[in-house]
Amino acid sequence: MKVLSKFQVLKQVKFLLFALIIIMAGCSLEKQSGFNRTMQNLTAHYNILFNAKEILRLKQISYASSFTDNYNELLSVYPDTTAQTPTPDKDLTEAIVKANKIINIKEQSHYLGDAYLVLGKANYLEGNYFNANEFLSYVIRSFPKRTDLTQDALAWKARALMYLNLLPQAKVALDTAIQNIDPKKNKNLIADIYATKLQYDINVQEYADGEEMAKLAIQHCGDKMQRLRWTFILSQLEELNQKPGEAVKNYTQIANSNAPFSMAFNASLNRIRIEDARNGIKASRTERLLALLKEPNNKEFKDQIYFQVAELKMIDKDIDGAIKNYKLSIRSSIRNQSQKGLSYLRLAEIYFKNKADYLSAKKYYDSTLTSLPVNYPGYQAIQKKGNNLQILVDRLQIIALQDTLQSLAKMDEKTRDKVIDKMVSDRILQQQAAANAVNNTATANNNTGPQSSAGGGTASSFYFYNASAVGQGYTDFKRKWGDRKLEDNWRRGNRSSSNITNNNSRSQGLDPDAPAGISGGKSKSVAGNYRKELIQGLPLTPELLAQSNLKIYNAYVDIANFYRDIIDDKKEAISNYELILHRFPDDPNKPAIYYNLYRLYSDIDKTKSDFYKNLLLRDYASTPFAKIISDPDFAKKLEDADAGFTQDYNKVYDLYANKKYKDVISGVPELLKRYPGNRLSAQLYYLKTIAEGHSETVKPFADSLQQITKSFPDDKLVTPLVNQHLAYISVNQAELLTRPVVLADENPQDLPFTLNPALKEQTAYRPSVDPNAIYNQQAQVRVEKKQPVVTPKQQPVQTPKVTPPIQPQAVKKADVIPPPVKQPVKQQDSLASQSKLVIKQDSSAVQPQPVVNTVSSIFTMRDSTNYYFAVNVKSGTTNLASSRFGFGQFNRANYAGKNIKHQLLPIGADNQVIYVGRFYTLDDVKNYARQVIPLLPDIMKVPKDKYTFFIITQENLNKLADAKLLDSYSDFYQKNF
Repeated sequence: MKVLSKFQVLKQVKFLLFALIIIMAGCSLEKQSGFNRTMQNLTAHYNILFNAKEILRLKQISYASSFTDNYNELLSVYPDTTAQTPTPDKDLTEAIVKANKIINIKEQSHYLGDAYLVLGKANYLEGNYFNANEFLSYVIRSFPKRTDLTQDALAWKARALMYLNLLPQAKVALDTAIQNIDPKKNKNLIADIYATKLQYDINVQEYADGEEMAKLAIQHCGDKMQRLRWTFILSQLEELNQKPGEAVKNYTQIANSNAPFSMAFNASLNRIRIEDARNGIKASRTERLLALLKEPNNKEFKDQIYFQVAELKMIDKDIDGAIKNYKLSIRSSIRNQSQKGLSYLRLAEIYFKNKADYLSAKKYYDSTLTSLPVNYPGYQAIQKKGNNLQILVDRLQIIALQDTLQSLAKMDEKTRDKVIDKMVSDRILQQQAAANAVNNTATANNNTGPQSSAGGGTASSFYFYNASAVGQGYTDFKRKWGDRKLEDNWRRGNRSSSNITNNNSRSQGLDPDAPAGISGGKSKSVAGNYRKELIQGLPLTPELLAQSNLKIYNAYVDIANFYRDIIDDKKEAISNYELILHRFPDDPNKPAIYYNLYRLYSDIDKTKSDFYKNLLLRDYASTPFAKIISDPDFAKKLEDADAGFTQDYNKVYDLYANKKYKDVISGVPELLKRYPGNRLSAQLYYLKTIAEGHSETVKPFADSLQQITKSFPDDKLVTPLVNQHLAYISVNQAELLTRPVVLADENPQDLPFTLNPALKEQTAYRPSVDPNAIYNQQAQVRVEKKQPVVTPKQQPVQTPKVTPPIQPQAVKKADVIPPPVKQPVKQQDSLASQSKLVIKQDSSAVQPQPVVNTVSSIFTMRDSTNYYFAVNVKSGTTNLASSRFGFGQFNRANYAGKNIKHQLLPIGADNQVIYVGRFYTLDDVKNYARQVIPLLPDIMKVPKDKYTFFIITQENLNKLADAKLLDSYSDFYQKNF
């Protein structure tokens, strides 16, 4: 047995006493004592807070390494943001948990403010800018004596507000931070404040102020790589501020430094681009740029060189030369998908603005969206423009097809056959091009193969399992070598034999200019179908010619409305409206066209505006359009009249639904006499005719239907349906002649001659939903609020002490607030402006308000095969039978045989939703929406300020258990559709 010395025994006794003290203190950690404060300060600062800050630092490095810079635009000051994803970031969640631990357990420490600052920064980095603003605002309010915290919080708050597009509030935060700058404090913090002000100046295009902020930020910056980035931005601003000498000097400094390879290369490009501009030597700039192509080290930057050449061509108004070089840039792109996307975007804009080739523009916009990253500035605007451009492309194709068919119909049969043969041959070549492009893309993707990634969540010491270490290593590699492809022999100048190089050089997206080829068997099928389509579409009779002209007329109206409402191009809208007047001189809708031209010309040509105004007042004085001009209060009176007329229409429809056909037959003429020229005249005549069909034979019934088509040839809701009825009668005339009454025993809510009833009294299956259980499925979700959150039964805090925001914790499910209540958006007056073709409703007027708590969204985009178009009516008592009948008319006329149904879903006591479907793809439901939205004023028999519309999946529809969830979905719809 080993004998301990006296000294060793004493040492162990001291250790046991110290442990006992710690244990006793641990039993009362919540007590206010100096010892507890010291221990909490120690553990909070050196353990929890240090690790949380380190996580944020490494996350910023990781984001910066994967951030795609667009050197042809002003760089972002901070490359530390990422696109939002449905999956929370594990690292940032860990930082949030650590900050919450300080707040909830170390409340006696001096680092509560630091913890809230971590929460604000973590939310910002994850894209939760609204939540970030709340936490940072709390730091500023609650810890005014901690100037280091408040200054840091003000800078980050301004960055969050800029992402929320709240620029005035961002300006206030920045002015406060700049005013309180202490030169003796942390210089990096001072640099961040000036750099944030630099980003603000870039956003508001105050480039002179931005130049000064860039210089101050560079002066105080202690990070060499950050300083080089801001120097590049300074050079760009000096170039914009007409200071080419200073810009060249700074570009040269970057090119000769150890900046990342791509930045140094682009600095050299920019220097070449502006160096000779001071002497007016334009040709040499292009030559010097092209000379860079001969250098082997620039092989992977050919796309950027060609892009710069194309930009110079655009400045010189050489459109064809620019197109050529943009396409060369695309062909030369090896791995820089962002550069390829920019070239696609430039080509899309050229074909749209300069060439007026909208079909090609649409293709290039689609390719742009597949190439650019979703966090590219302006990505959503490009996506919206590309999607809406499909409307224009569709209508132009309709016009081109109908014009071609009318031209073919005028030819003799022999000449017509020759022309059709040539058209079929051209179509085969187009199909070959499209098919070959798809095949090339599929081959490239297969050859490239999937790349495995290290398990980010694996707790291993292996280097490649450590995401932070890999991110840091990748950043260091990029700094020295630039963007390099993952391939063998990557440092060799000649590596053409590499399979990876060859495979990766293929285009990763659908190239509109790609060569093509298609199998012979498919060519024959394409030829046969297209020939059949042409022959069947020939308008060889007066009736078919009238239908063809109607398609052309409607397409021109949609194009004119597109330019007026979506593109806001008044000149093009005027051109198309006047083209309608020229091509259709007998147009019965002339008053509406004149009114649009009167309004469009008012800001362009007062003389022309007065000309169309006088035409309206002289020739169409009794129309609502003329009365709006002569009586400023007429629109308000008209709304009141519309409400009264809608009520009377519903009374007549109720008579029809209750099989009181005689009352319908007598009531319709009275209503038409009371409201002459109303917008639902065609529907009223249709109701009267169907009511008469229950007491007369097929011949007078068919005559009445023929009269509707003659009286309302341009009606888009009833006339197509009536034509279908007439076609059915023509095919089944023998059987219908035997009936004593053509519509005997018909259900009044079913459309005539419809095998499957168009209206069914059924509601979607909805499982019972516990809203609180759903809300608590996630700890935290990105929310960018655009409405004040209403907190029921929550009293204001009376104590003067500022109450901190309640933190979402993984182990708690408390403090949940219902979603924001979103008010319905009023639609445009149908007289002043026809219905827009955009599906999403505008919510730009709604201003975000600060909240304390955050809520989880229960809605998802998972269900991708069950879509519905829905109309929410904010009334639980309104009878929607007549509105549903209107949907039935539209569906029967436009979606016959496609099993498209409309159903009613009561939601709570104050909402009813009419939903139409099922549609199997998002494109299908959007196409339906584009067609039906302009007709909603005629379909919906309720005031237009009482309903809104949206697209929804079956999964989300099943969750609409009450009005609050419906309002929450409205916000979800605005962000995701």
